[in-house]
Amino acid sequence: MRIWITAAASAAVLCAVAGASYLPLAAVVTIVCAASVAAGIGWPLLLAVPARKTLAAVISLAGVAAALLAAAAPETMAMQWTVVVVALAVMVVFVIQLLRGTGQPHRLESTFGASTGAALAALGAGWVASERLGVNASDSSLTLVTAVSMLFAVAACVLPWPDRLVAPLGVVLAALAGGVGAALFSAVPLWPAVLVGAVMGTVVVCFRRLTLAGGTPDQVPALVSAGLMPVLAAGSLVYPLERLLIH
Repeated sequence: MRIWITAAASAAVLCAVAGASYLPLAAVVTIVCAASVAAGIGWPLLLAVPARKTLAAVISLAGVAAALLAAAAPETMAMQWTVVVVALAVMVVFVIQLLRGTGQPHRLESTFGASTGAALAALGAGWVASERLGVNASDSSLTLVTAVSMLFAVAACVLPWPDRLVAPLGVVLAALAGGVGAALFSAVPLWPAVLVGAVMGTVVVCFRRLTLAGGTPDQVPALVSAGLMPVLAAGSLVYPLERLLIH
């Protein structure tokens, strides 16, 4: 039953991003920032690492800063500041570990886990950068098609089946959803939409595998974070794929 919380978190932010894509850019920025904060709060709980409040703040701020910079930077440089944000966040994580002193437990796990969380949260800026592309700026349905593709993959991940069945099913459903969406919205090219859907489906099913491999977490914030992080991480793929294949 716990996996439904993770799936609901993913579905909620995907629906929010898809709906916000028809509103001014500030709406998408707000959704990504809120998702980054929620994911950052639950990520240290998901990994069961110490210094949770401090690391949660770093992860959350990384996602918020990257989203704001993606909105403020020139369109051709929308994602370039993300690298800087990730680098600074990793440096802060290392400083936090140094301030904890010597002999502290789980220092290595805490460092790598928090650094990974900050990077994943910052990659959510890709949704903002994608929305600034000309094809999306004119209120096209491309972001909607991408979000729907991921929703189908999320639905497949809820099934209590082994990964050897769920993984290919999730990718196929996401690709088919992308193709159907392209057929319904003439502004979206067919084969690029299928490819984007397949890639997004792959991201979702891979995160499912990683989450279940570590055991299903008990805390609700951790479950929510497990659902939000793959959506944020997918932003780093949405932007370059749309820019390469469609823009």
